[in-house]
Amino acid sequence: MQQRELGKDGPKVGAVGLGCMSFSGMYGPTDEAEAHRTLASALDLGVTHLDTAQIYGMGLSETIIGSFLKQNKHHFSIATKAGIITKPERRFDNSPELLRSSLEGSLKRLGVDFVDLFYVHRREQERPIEEVTHTLVEFVKEGKIGGFGFSEISPSSLRRAASIHPVRAVQNEYSLWTRMPELGLIRACKEVGAAFVAFSPVARGMFADRSPDPATFADHDIRKRNPRFIEPNFSANVAAISAFRDYAESQSISAATMALAWVLAQGDHIIAIPGTRTSDHLQQDAAGGAVQLSAEQMSRIDELLPPGFAHGDRYNDQQMVGVERYC
Repeated sequence: MQQRELGKDGPKVGAVGLGCMSFSGMYGPTDEAEAHRTLASALDLGVTHLDTAQIYGMGLSETIIGSFLKQNKHHFSIATKAGIITKPERRFDNSPELLRSSLEGSLKRLGVDFVDLFYVHRREQERPIEEVTHTLVEFVKEGKIGGFGFSEISPSSLRRAASIHPVRAVQNEYSLWTRMPELGLIRACKEVGAAFVAFSPVARGMFADRSPDPATFADHDIRKRNPRFIEPNFSANVAAISAFRDYAESQSISAATMALAWVLAQGDHIIAIPGTRTSDHLQQDAAGGAVQLSAEQMSRIDELLPPGFAHGDRYNDQQMVGVERYC
């Protein structure tokens, strides 16, 4: 497993981490025992960075991680997120009071007194990002967090925050079918010394051994209303990715491994955090942190899945609220 820095002066972590939203049941049923097996497998595979959030199951993901940490010695670097209010209506709150109470709640559920990384999950646009950055700096000074980051922000917002204090990481969706960060954000992270953390790098399961079946999605599954998983877009995407899957197989690599290796090849400051409920899938994901794709392989991947190949927006209009658009 490659080791990469979680932001300038941040800890070294495995280039492939683990996104823990799936522990909350968002992508299908799971239980604590299965999640614990996945976390134990992560340690064996060199997957040392865990990414969770307050709203993943309204604290369930953090609680499951916390129960594992209580029972096992670990060497995980942990990131969690706050700033999204879900009830009675979905909104964003980056106030000092909300971020502090959320952080303290996360620490309690995780059973720790410190996390390496604390993200603002979505920006509250009415509140200057400089003000939010000052709030986060206080948490660093208090020893509650090692550093802070932002999710789904623009390059200009990142630079504004970094002018106040170093930003440890920025998290955005990035994969072969979601390429927007290439239009400035990956570069901006490199310039300011922040890690770029790619979530959904295996395209919400599309690069698994078999394509997911939308008919089986639970009503709360984020893909249920995602344009890329709705016909006729879904069938077109399956066809395109099937050709990529066949190519990966011809190279004796799983599609998930190849997709992750491609993401990591886009910059030495990139860390990928695929999400999975099972240790079997995690093994394929972790292998992406050890594979170096050749120039010939990169060229063929570009032919099979060129930028913009995906049919449908990555989010529907409701899901897109809170994401900073910059191009």
